[in-house]
Amino acid sequence: MNALIRFSQFVGSTFAVWALLFAVLAFVFPSGFSWIAPYISILLGVIMFGMGLTLKLSDFKEVVKAPKAVLFTVAAQYIVMPLISVLLVWVFQLPAEIAIGVILVGCTPGGTSSNVMTFLAKGNVAVSIAATSIATLLAPVVTPMLTLLLASALLPVSFMDMFISIVQIVLIPVVAGVVVNYLLGGERVEKVVGVLPLVSVVGIISVIGAVVSTNVQNIVETGLLIFAVVILHNLLGYGVGFVIGKLLNFKVEDQKAISIEVGMQNSGLAATLATAHFSPIAAVPGAIFSVWHNISGSLVANWMSKIKNDGNNDVKETEEETGQTEKIIT
Repeated sequence: MNALIRFSQFVGSTFAVWALLFAVLAFVFPSGFSWIAPYISILLGVIMFGMGLTLKLSDFKEVVKAPKAVLFTVAAQYIVMPLISVLLVWVFQLPAEIAIGVILVGCTPGGTSSNVMTFLAKGNVAVSIAATSIATLLAPVVTPMLTLLLASALLPVSFMDMFISIVQIVLIPVVAGVVVNYLLGGERVEKVVGVLPLVSVVGIISVIGAVVSTNVQNIVETGLLIFAVVILHNLLGYGVGFVIGKLLNFKVEDQKAISIEVGMQNSGLAATLATAHFSPIAAVPGAIFSVWHNISGSLVANWMSKIKNDGNNDVKETEEETGQTEKIIT
């Protein structure tokens, strides 16, 4: 079991490599991955259940302890990235189906990879975990509401259909995971949590493979444009999040957490929603974002780790939280 856990942690820490590798394989050998497409929602549900298993009720104490940092991060997540997505759609005059995919990425909550990157950046991990958790729990209402507001002029958007989808593939699995953790707890759950990076990586690269394999021709025709938009979306998220945190005089470790939390999205959810409610090509921005933001996140975290934190550093680097950041890789 220990060997499996070590292998799982290795796979999790090298996620960007596997994501890129399987995206290329799906592009070159689409028939080997296209059969996965009908199971995308199930795969994301399994990943979200795993996220719930890593959460404890105590993880939400940061909302009470440092409400300003957590609530601002959640608000920035749902304001900055959607607005950037609309700006990019307008600047690049994207076709409707690609545009709605970009907007979906902007309207999803933060990805749990952000917790790991915040740890590597020596940012406030506690704020990152709490913000990710709250943004995820708000997603069933906020994500379809924002999508309806920002994208309904492009294509028909059903708030209720998206709400039901997010409840089924995000909220129920996450809550179920938290309940299982609470009821069982202890060594049994810890052993399961130890292999979650492997489960998460397999799940996400499967989603990426399914989306890429069913969009080979679309990627050939519009790939460079989508890549440019995804990269700009992600980098602007990091930059705007960091600058706003600095302007509002948050501690440096909080600025790092805000920047990474804003810039990294649950793009697997965006790809899943695009596949279920729109067209296959609408899922491509989410799939590309899933690959790219883990590469950029590692680079940004490395750069931020060299920025000295405030003297009164309250970054949570306890064994429990360090373990969480190593375990939650999506």
